[in-house]
Amino acid sequence: MIFHRKLSPLSALALVFFLGCAAPPPGPVAVPAAATPFGDDLDAESLRTALRRSLQYLEKLPPDRIVGAAPRRFSAGEIAASLKAFEPLLADWNCAECFARELRARFDFLPSSADAENAEVLFTGYYQPVLDGSRARSGKFLYPIYARPADLITAEVVTLGAAAKTERVFGRVEGEQFLPYYTRSEIDREGRLRGRALEIAWVADPVELFFLHIQGSGIIRLAEGGELSVGFAAQNGRPYRSIGRLLIDAGKIASEAMSMQSLRRYLNAHPEERDEIFAYNPSYVFFRVSPGGEALGSLEVPVTAGRSIAADARLFPRGALALIQTEVPLIDGAGALAGWRPITRFVLIQDTGGAIRGLQRADIYFGAGRQAEAMAGYLNRRGRMFFLALKQHGADQGAAPNAARFIPARP
Repeated sequence: MIFHRKLSPLSALALVFFLGCAAPPPGPVAVPAAATPFGDDLDAESLRTALRRSLQYLEKLPPDRIVGAAPRRFSAGEIAASLKAFEPLLADWNCAECFARELRARFDFLPSSADAENAEVLFTGYYQPVLDGSRARSGKFLYPIYARPADLITAEVVTLGAAAKTERVFGRVEGEQFLPYYTRSEIDREGRLRGRALEIAWVADPVELFFLHIQGSGIIRLAEGGELSVGFAAQNGRPYRSIGRLLIDAGKIASEAMSMQSLRRYLNAHPEERDEIFAYNPSYVFFRVSPGGEALGSLEVPVTAGRSIAADARLFPRGALALIQTEVPLIDGAGALAGWRPITRFVLIQDTGGAIRGLQRADIYFGAGRQAEAMAGYLNRRGRMFFLALKQHGADQGAAPNAARFIPARP
């Protein structure tokens, strides 16, 4: 989403969303000014790239594998079929009427939740940070990026009952006990992982390292020359707790002023508080070197700037195509927030995150660099999300009752 460019005039082809009998129809939703008459503000090629990356993941799975339960159960085969049916429509990308007609004929648009109270989604952003670092510890580079420890064990806990439930847990074995893995404080302040040769690299700035953990991938500019791309390898299994919320609740940053930028400023201005603030979030991320230098999402395929989003993998279908409506920041030449721009955009569910939980959360990937960092840092906006489901034979007769349809507005 590093896309700050002049927009084309608003198309006469507006779109209206309406729900079926399960809920009263919402009012008309105007399509914002965009690069294509249909309303998507990005290019077709980035969407094609993201589609094919989802297919790389889905085609490795058994077709009947369930990959999501919301807004209904989806199998890998269903999602793959939808993506394969959608890609040829990109040939009509610059013909709004043709594109909209084919979409209406082939797809149902399912709201992210049939429950009106959960239909609104909070969109935030993430990016690939760039940090100064070294392969060796020195007087300047003191803060380690750790690889996954060998004693971090993944286990499955099965709860029997009316509906059996399987949950993945992370921990370590000590004697005959399975214990939770070390917290952030135990790792960083008590040095529980020192001396194990787990350090991938060392970085100079503890604040930037903390944000690397939040983002899940990044680029290390090595003092020895060259760059090292690192990506998510594992997490310690501890719950994610927001240090932004901690500072809001403590009255140290106003809620309306909270952003990644304001959080970074506070941490840099109060180094004496940093360790305690960081320790509030016990979640800890371990990394691996990423081949090819591209950021990988949870599907083990590269994420695409502006097209990939992170969502709750326990709920939403992995690899699926969705349409989002929200606003993104406008950034001025100094990297400050200059305003907001409404967008309608096709995206792919290709990642997840510790803070991205529930039906009402999604995280948009912005890419790497200062512009991406600024946009990701400011984004905290509400909107809507619809999943594209390929219609069964019978077209309108068999449409899902909660499906939202794109209808051209009357002149």
